[in-house]
Amino acid sequence: MRVHLGSDHAGLELKDHLVAWLRDHGYEPVDHGPFVYDALDDYPVFCLRAAEAVAAERAEGHDSLGVVIGGSGNGEQMAANKVAGVRSALVWSEETAALAREHNDANVVSVGGRMHPVEDMTRFIEVFLTTPFSGDERHVRRIGQLASYETTRELPPLPESAQGHA
Repeated sequence: MRVHLGSDHAGLELKDHLVAWLRDHGYEPVDHGPFVYDALDDYPVFCLRAAEAVAAERAEGHDSLGVVIGGSGNGEQMAANKVAGVRSALVWSEETAALAREHNDANVVSVGGRMHPVEDMTRFIEVFLTTPFSGDERHVRRIGQLASYETTRELPPLPESAQGHA
């Protein structure tokens, strides 16, 4: 499986660690940068490229995934989610990593390089990469609503229980 990575200066050390870890565990890492420490670099430059690559390869039928990394992971997740076809989840535990895949079929994971020890974040990435989407109807339906909104910008209809309250 190909795994696209992008970060900023705060995630550089973890990204470099993950590139080697992924290679050692049979993945094909694709590093979108940065490649040197620059305290003034901008995460969108690298995270958008990683997310674009994931979206393009998945549109071609590949099972590629992505990892974006920053100090907190918040901005990096937001950047990745601007790319059509990307569902990026900020994870901070093994449980959130598993649920991102099982329930949301997330195809990009975001972590905060300054939030946890490297060993923990590596485990979060491992859980994310090895957990399959459940395929449950309710999750497929919800993802479909998001995908439809992404292309049409039309809100999903309100359920009967909410009609008259909006």
